[in-house]
Amino acid sequence: MNQTLAKPSQVISTLNGLIEINRDAQKGFQDAAERIAAPEIKAFCSEQSRSRAHYVGELQTLVLSLGDEPETSGTVTGALRRGWMDLKAAFGGGDRAILNVIEAGEDHAIIEYDKALAKVLPSDVKGVVEHQCKSVKLTHDKIKALRDSVKK
Repeated sequence: MNQTLAKPSQVISTLNGLIEINRDAQKGFQDAAERIAAPEIKAFCSEQSRSRAHYVGELQTLVLSLGDEPETSGTVTGALRRGWMDLKAAFGGGDRAILNVIEAGEDHAIIEYDKALAKVLPSDVKGVVEHQCKSVKLTHDKIKALRDSVKK
């Protein structure tokens, strides 16, 4: 079946959705880095926060190249997830509980990236989205491994 290229407005909407997801992840990883006790996990979360900020910049550049204004904020769901992380940390959930919240956020990000890649995107956009998706999936797997290595 020959699919047609997504309309520019659809591409922009898709990119803005990914910007919101990455803003959420950026803030979530930053919050986690501030709360996690284990130094190596804290450093990993800080690194991921910087990485997601970079992804936001890449996606915003693509939106600008399509002649529109990029999204500048995250989602309500992301804010709620960070609030849940705060609550778990406040009640002594520890690093494992925080990593559970981060993993859930990464699960959501993977779903959104997969939805974006199911569309017929311009090749330059698709290349960026594919690269970021691969990285998000690797980060998800690392978070899961870290979570499983932390004592309850």
